[in-house]
Amino acid sequence: MKCAILLWCLSVACSKGFNVFESDDIISTVNNAQTTWTAGHNFHHVSKEYIKRLLGHRKREGKSVLPLKTSLDTSGEAIPASFDARDKWPNCEALRTVRDQGDCGSCWAVAAAATLTDRFCIATNGSFNSYLSPEDVLSCCTSCGDGCDGGFDDQAWLYFNKVGIVTGGHYGSKIGCQPYKLKPCEHHTTGQRPPCPSYGDPPTPKCYKRCTNKKYKTSFLLDKHMTSSSYIVTSKVEEIQKEIIAHGPVEAGFTVYGDFLTYKSGVYQHITGDIEGGHAVKIIGWGVENNTKYWLVANSWNSDWGDNGFFKIRLGVDECGFESEVSAGIPLVN
Repeated sequence: MKCAILLWCLSVACSKGFNVFESDDIISTVNNAQTTWTAGHNFHHVSKEYIKRLLGHRKREGKSVLPLKTSLDTSGEAIPASFDARDKWPNCEALRTVRDQGDCGSCWAVAAAATLTDRFCIATNGSFNSYLSPEDVLSCCTSCGDGCDGGFDDQAWLYFNKVGIVTGGHYGSKIGCQPYKLKPCEHHTTGQRPPCPSYGDPPTPKCYKRCTNKKYKTSFLLDKHMTSSSYIVTSKVEEIQKEIIAHGPVEAGFTVYGDFLTYKSGVYQHITGDIEGGHAVKIIGWGVENNTKYWLVANSWNSDWGDNGFFKIRLGVDECGFESEVSAGIPLVN
C-alpha cells in the first residue's frame, strides 16, 4: 500500500514538473570520500519542492530584532571537552524528545518552542515538565513570517518575550493548551508513519486565542509562558558553550546542502550538493569523535531521520553558518 501511494505521489510530482531529489550520487560521493560522517537514504525519490518546504528557516539580512548578549561570567570555570544536556538535567524528559514538524516549514517555530521548553524545565528544577506549543507561535506570530512557508527564529524569541507561548504537546497527545495539529508523517524511505505528500502546500493552522484542547483546564491567558529576556548569542564557540551550561539548549539556524539530507552518523561537514534552504534546530551539547569536535543537535524530522533524530555537526569552523545564528532566552519564572 505504501509503495502504491509513493508511486502515485511521484507520478503526480512528475506530471507537475517537479524535480525529484536523487540521493544515490550524493551518498556515493560522501562515503567514498571517507570523511567524518556516513551518508544513507533519508529522503529518496521525493520532490525537491517538498524538501525545500521543510526548510523554513529564513536568514535575516541585516541586524536581528534581538539584542546581542554580553559575555557570561562563569568565574573561570573550565569548559568540558564534552557535554550533553540530557545527562546534566535527567529529569527533563523533553530533552530526549525528537519532535516532528510534519509536512510544514515550521522548523523555526518547533526548534524555538523545544528550546524554551527545556529551559523552563531547567529553570524550575524539573517542576515544569510539560511541552510548550509550536502551534501557538507558528499560527499566531504574524511578525514571524509566513507560518508553514517559513519564518524568522529571532522573531519567535521576541514573541516569547512580548506575548508568551502556551503549552502544547505533540499531535494527538492531548497535552497542554494547544497540541500540535499537523500530523506526523514519514519523510523518509521506511517507517511506521503515513507518507508525507510529495506535492502541494500545507496550510498553516489557524490562530486561536483559546485552548484547543478541551480537556485542559487552565485558561489561554494564564497558560502563557514568557521570557524575561530574549537574545542572540555571539558566534564564539566558548560563549555558546557557556550559555548551554548555564541555561540549557539554544536554537541555531544554518544553511542546508543536499548532502545533509543524507546524514546517518558521524560528524557532519559539507562535502557535496547544492544549497536547498535554511533550517532551525536545537543544540543540546558537544563532544569529540575521532579527533573531530562537534555540536550535538536535535532535529525535527522525527526519530527515523539521521541518528535516531539527532545529528552531530563540526564545531569551531562555523560549518554551514551554524555558529552565526544562535538565539535563546531566559524563562520568566514566578
